[in-house]
Amino acid sequence: MPADSTNDPVHALVPHSPGRPIEGAANGPLAGRSFMIKDMFAVEGLKVSNGNPGFYEIAEPANETAPAVQALLDAGATLTGSTICDEFFYSLLGDNAHYGAPINPRAKDRHTGGSSCGAAAAVAARMCDFALGADTGGSVRIPASFCGLYGLRPTFARISLDGATPMAPRFDTAGFFARDAKLFREVGNVLLDERRVEGAIGQLIVVEDMFDQADPRIVEAIGHALAHVGDKLPPAEPRRIVGEAIEPWREAFRILQGHEIQETLLPAIEKHGLKLGPGIKERFEMASKITDEEADEAQKVREKATMRLQAQAQPGNIMAIPTAPTLPPKRDEAEGEATARFRKLTLQATCLAGHAGLPQITIPAGEVDGCPVGLSFIGWHGGDEALLDLAVKLAG
Repeated sequence: MPADSTNDPVHALVPHSPGRPIEGAANGPLAGRSFMIKDMFAVEGLKVSNGNPGFYEIAEPANETAPAVQALLDAGATLTGSTICDEFFYSLLGDNAHYGAPINPRAKDRHTGGSSCGAAAAVAARMCDFALGADTGGSVRIPASFCGLYGLRPTFARISLDGATPMAPRFDTAGFFARDAKLFREVGNVLLDERRVEGAIGQLIVVEDMFDQADPRIVEAIGHALAHVGDKLPPAEPRRIVGEAIEPWREAFRILQGHEIQETLLPAIEKHGLKLGPGIKERFEMASKITDEEADEAQKVREKATMRLQAQAQPGNIMAIPTAPTLPPKRDEAEGEATARFRKLTLQATCLAGHAGLPQITIPAGEVDGCPVGLSFIGWHGGDEALLDLAVKLAG
């Protein structure tokens, strides 16, 4: 039976979440399962807010349901709620000045991570079996790591984003969360398109650069996790892949994302004078000032990053990195130097798969100070299924 979502113990749902479940097909691979969606995916007859109540007021009800949502319904899953996201998806924290911050069930004094914060909190709190989110700069991977879940950022464009609000279309992906590896794999079977690229995992590359920038306690926890499942993985080969390029890669991602926002989200915000929360307002002001020349230079950096990463991500190769280099920020911590450092380090980790359009899976890998820690594997283009199969193998 679908999970009971009549209450909201972790403040995961938006106020305009559907008042009753939308039943899925009677039969299908996900029959009897329940899911929730990030407040950006269209459902026929309903409106989205993208994390901003002013946008909700001016929005029109959708004429049809987003294909990814419809695919899950057709597979038998029942839609039971729409979840809070960071305002216009422009944060990695998991907070919203208008709707509040969902509670992280696994570390209640810490943030969930964002921007798919409510979706992750709902799955971790067992309000639903799995959830559909979206990942541009880490918005599925980071909350999955912080909430102790499985999460996938797929190969770019392998899951339809039609009917979802665009942010930065050259980076945007649909992703999903689950607590259970086998269900996680089943959801992938439903959502991923036919562009699968076969390859047996034969090489594990440990990206030393990414471990070097992570909290040593996180590195230790991941080391224990890798040792525990070592017999299920190919021998590990440490490599330095990014080096001194990491900050230029992060900055290029920031610039390109902001430049695309000038054409996706910013026009509606400016036209309707939508009120933005602290931090988000400043980011949109920053994005509005990015020049075409800056974006052109950033694109050159992205192309170099993509070439370097794709040279490593040949079919059969996977790269291991810490999903998040820091622990989740504390809920009572005000915006400031600490949260700015969190965003900087986190984007340095998440921009790899983002630049190259590669699939990245995060799996639970223990705890540090009561906070879940995620271990990520980056695969090859079209190698999403191999990563999902690996998650099942490691959990077994």
